[in-house]
Amino acid sequence: MNPIYVTRPSLPPLEEFTACLEEIWDSRVLTNDGKFVKTFEADLTRFLGVTHGSVFCNGTIALQTALQGLRVTGEVITTPFTFPATVHSLHWNGCTPVFCDVDPSDLNLDPKRVESLITPKTTAILPVHVFGIPCQVDLFRNLADQHGLRLIYDGAHAFGVKVGNRSIYDYGDVSMASFHATKVFNTFEGGAIFTSDPALKKRVDFLRNFGILNETEILGPGSNGKMNELQAACGSLLLKYFEQDIRKRMVVRDRYFDHLKGKDGFSLAIATESQNASYFPILIQDGKRDAVYHGLRDINVFSRRYFFPLVSDIPIYRSMPGVEAKNISNARTVSEQVLCLPIYPDLSLEDVDRISEKVLAILT
Repeated sequence: MNPIYVTRPSLPPLEEFTACLEEIWDSRVLTNDGKFVKTFEADLTRFLGVTHGSVFCNGTIALQTALQGLRVTGEVITTPFTFPATVHSLHWNGCTPVFCDVDPSDLNLDPKRVESLITPKTTAILPVHVFGIPCQVDLFRNLADQHGLRLIYDGAHAFGVKVGNRSIYDYGDVSMASFHATKVFNTFEGGAIFTSDPALKKRVDFLRNFGILNETEILGPGSNGKMNELQAACGSLLLKYFEQDIRKRMVVRDRYFDHLKGKDGFSLAIATESQNASYFPILIQDGKRDAVYHGLRDINVFSRRYFFPLVSDIPIYRSMPGVEAKNISNARTVSEQVLCLPIYPDLSLEDVDRISEKVLAILT
């Protein structure tokens, strides 16, 4: 039987992408803000209803550039329950990550615990919308304003998510999106920064293109974060199919619920809150998570223990502030229980049935 992975990227119809490729081949414009990048950037901001967007080659470079654009230094409070790229972006900017525990109700950075970690060295807060579940954005805004801190969101999982009628990317001083192939919306690789500040948008655009103003003027030490034309073409095409893909994901999600809700041994609480079904996380108690993980591999199903180990367990970060056990006990518990089951638009319901039955067989 063919392997089933935790996700599988959506792709636009080949004939539509081929038409774009033919145009790119004819123009020989592959990068440097060509037609497709400009179109995609405009399509994206309009689709999301945000003010300013800048597209990037990937989400990590986007987040690094956001921090650089805001001139963030010193200590930044963030979560240990995230993909390493979140904290690596701080390290690359010379910042010190300060780890804070998560709220077990949403697995996101806990704003009530953040305040106790703010010191004169603190310059910013970097929450993550884990599994596409929105952070407590109002509390974080109040905290940042009260203490004069920058507020940067990692929204890698949260494409299409809203708080009220506003895009999740419309919150904070700046928000990052990832368009990696594993995400609900992809451009093969890719990412973006969103902000309501036109000056920051301008600075970010310089930074992603080596700091170049024109042929003879370089404003500063930028990087190369540009998205290429092939990525952008894929993005504009997939925007047309995004809502259809989300509906299909919800069908898969609901089928899992039909099998798993009300059963003992694990929690589905977080999966029920997701607006975009970007992941299907379950929290497995009694130390049985790894048994399920390996049992699924036995039938060629590859779930993921997102996020295990904690970022604070990576050797370079073990000595950072906040890593004491008492400060991240919730995050530690979650990392030892979480398992993300496969979910993507064209995952068959028969396969969902088979996966669910295997999970229950191991736990009963």
